[in-house]
Amino acid sequence: MYARYFSRLSSAMAGPRPVVLSGPSGAGKSTLLKKLMKEYDNVFGFSVSHTTRNPRPGEEDGKDYHYVTREVMQASIDNGDFIENAEFSGNLYGTSKAAVQDVQAKNLICILDIDMQGVKNIKCTDLNPIYISIQPPSMALLEKRLRDRNTESEESLCRRLNAARVEMEFSKEPGVFDVVIVNDKLEDAYGKLREALVEEINLVKKINMSS
Repeated sequence: MYARYFSRLSSAMAGPRPVVLSGPSGAGKSTLLKKLMKEYDNVFGFSVSHTTRNPRPGEEDGKDYHYVTREVMQASIDNGDFIENAEFSGNLYGTSKAAVQDVQAKNLICILDIDMQGVKNIKCTDLNPIYISIQPPSMALLEKRLRDRNTESEESLCRRLNAARVEMEFSKEPGVFDVVIVNDKLEDAYGKLREALVEEINLVKKINMSS
């Protein structure tokens, strides 16, 4: 059972409308995000989440995540500094208000890469983002992707696969996501992601041109 917390925002954050990107680990969110950020480096800003888990090989503190101790993160949660947070596989994950505000202050579209519990928590705020779900074409392919990473113990892998089954069902619930993208072929999935965001992209470009 996930540990559930959320803090309601007192008012909508100023700036371009954020984008919530959600989906199981191994669905390809990170790859799609990197393509999006590369093509639109002056349009999107990535909200860097906090976590209490250890960095994976190649990950950088402050770029992939803010890596903190459980004590530090729990104190910030209790202080109301987080929009959403959840516990998964024994580690805390969350998005701070400051992380979103930093991106929006630059007139950029803030991207939040969060899990199912985070989506539910943000639904309880007035952040008003665009909700996009990235899903794998099948559980079999998802398991292969996760095993090929070679970063999980068998126990951890089983937990992620069980969570993925729940997230895949959650993505089918009406009204939860504005767009659901099945990441079978990367270029096709990226095209659908870009199409879903074209209006916001053009809006930010106009803002930046007039400023």
